[in-house]
Order: sequence, then structure tokens, then C-alpha cells
Amino acid sequence: MRIAQYELDNPLILAPMAGVTDRPFRLLCKELGAGMTVSEMIASNPKLWNTKKSLMRSDHTGEPGIRSVQIAGAEPEMMAQAAQHNVENGAEIIDINMGCPAKKVCKKAAGSALLQYPDLVEDIIKAVVNAVDVPVTLKIRTGWNPDNRNGVDIAKIAQDNGIQALAVHGRTRACKYQGFAEYDTIAAIKQAIDIPVIANGDITNPEKAKFVLEYTGADALMVGRGAQGNPWIFREIWHYLQTGEFLEAPSIEEVRSVMIRHVAGLHQFYGDHMGPKIARKHVSWYLQEQADSKEFRSTFNRIDDGAEQIDVLNLYFEQKQQAKAA
Repeated sequence: MRIAQYELDNPLILAPMAGVTDRPFRLLCKELGAGMTVSEMIASNPKLWNTKKSLMRSDHTGEPGIRSVQIAGAEPEMMAQAAQHNVENGAEIIDINMGCPAKKVCKKAAGSALLQYPDLVEDIIKAVVNAVDVPVTLKIRTGWNPDNRNGVDIAKIAQDNGIQALAVHGRTRACKYQGFAEYDTIAAIKQAIDIPVIANGDITNPEKAKFVLEYTGADALMVGRGAQGNPWIFREIWHYLQTGEFLEAPSIEEVRSVMIRHVAGLHQFYGDHMGPKIARKHVSWYLQEQADSKEFRSTFNRIDDGAEQIDVLNLYFEQKQQAKAA
């Protein structure tokens, strides 16, 4: 899998997710098998570039691999300036967001709302591609509602105007994250264009990953919510795609080690106040499959001190190991 001059380690990409794919999580997913990771979307409005949120979202310090930064907005000139700004700050690939269904994004006619306006889509792509000398990629949905799946038309516009790879989430804007992703539109897009197509949506295990790859003919897969609390999914999928065999699930010791390292990384990255707050949702995702975790998660969510969070996590896993040994 290549995006212009960049060759990915494997065809598995961590999807950009606002509030999730920060630097600590990207580092972890890359370490555990993602071929590439994409940053959280950064607003194109220059007034927001120096806010704490934007600065943290664009922080790639110490990250290995290809640095792909997603930008969001609805004004071609502003998007071009945002692309240039992020390239100056180390972005090696610029990704344009036309896939986010969030209301606060779409009400500004950005994200997947743009799919209703093909001429504006073309203007934004042209402006961004002409503004930078790095590859530009695009993330879209299949259309803006089930009666208007215009993904093939948008894909052709993207290819004709210099987009180097296209990620497609198998839902429309109206579907948000409800129901099931459909892959027929992604397969049709793959047949219609020559640039790499990346399939996205409901890829939560190795078997589903293989099915989506084969059904759509896509060149790569993008994993989003399936990686929340499960950064091991990338190595598990890649092992299955290569061998046809399931990789053994991570041991309780590895889950403990990775989770605590992740939580500590969030404390360090966000600081004593925000770090523990942001850690809560990640811990909840990690533990949601554990049958006995509901009460613990409720307790954990009331802890504001980072050191105390680490202590109670260690105690939780010690008790689990003791119960297992008994």
C-alpha cells in the first residue's frame, strides 16, 4: 500500500477520531501494528490554530512513521492555508475531512455535509492540492443520505483533481454511526477510480477485516471504533490476513501493562487536570469486555488524581490475577 511516495508498513490505518486519536493513542496503535495513523481533525480557521486543543492535536513529537494530519473546513482558501500551516509544522500527508457526521461540524457545511455540494468539494480539493507539495488524501462517506449515495461521483472528482488516496466510510452522513456499514458503494468506488481506496466502517475483528477487503477490493482498511480499548486489533488483523490464523489474545499481563502505560501517557500529555479526565473513557473501553468491570469503572470515573488512577488499576489487575490463580 502506497500513498504517493510513501509506502505503509501494512495496509491497516488508524482512523482519525476527534477526542480519541491523540498522540498517546497513535503511538500505541503504531507500536501494536497499525501501518499508519491519522491525527484528529484540525480546524481550518486560523483563529483556532493556536488554541490549546489545536496545538495538542497537531503534536507529533517523537512519532515514528508517516505523519498524516486531517484538516476540516468549508472554505477553499482557508483549507489551503491550513494545509500549508500543518505542512510547515511537520505534516507529511494532508487528509481532508469530508466524512465526519457530527452536528457541530456539519452545521458549518464541513465534514460529510460537503457531499451535498460537489462543486465546493472540487474547489476545496483543488485549493488544498495546489497549496502544498505533499500528498493530499480525502475521507468521505458514501453520500449524505441513503437516497443520495453519490460517493462514486465524489471519488471521480477527487481523483481528477489530484487526491492520492481515498478513504470511504460505509455509511451516509444521515446514518451517523447507526445501523450497519454497507460495502457495495465502496466496491463501486474501487471499480470507478485508479487511486488507492481505503475501506472503513464496522471493522471490529480479523474475520470482518478479511471480508471487507475481499468484498470491496479495497487497497487498505481503516479501523476506527474497533480500536478503542483494543489497540491490539491491528496486529491481530495483519496476522490473520497473512496466515489465515487467529493470533492469541493479549494476556491479562499485557492488557495491564499497555493500559497503564496508556493512562500514564495521557497524564503526561494532558497534565494533572485533563489527563485523568481523558483517561476515564479509554479505561472504560479497555474494560468493557470484562464481565466484572462495571462497578470498577464506576469507581474509576470518580477519581481525579492521576497517581491514584494508576494505583487502583494495578490493584484491579492484581485481584484479577489472584482470582485466576485461585
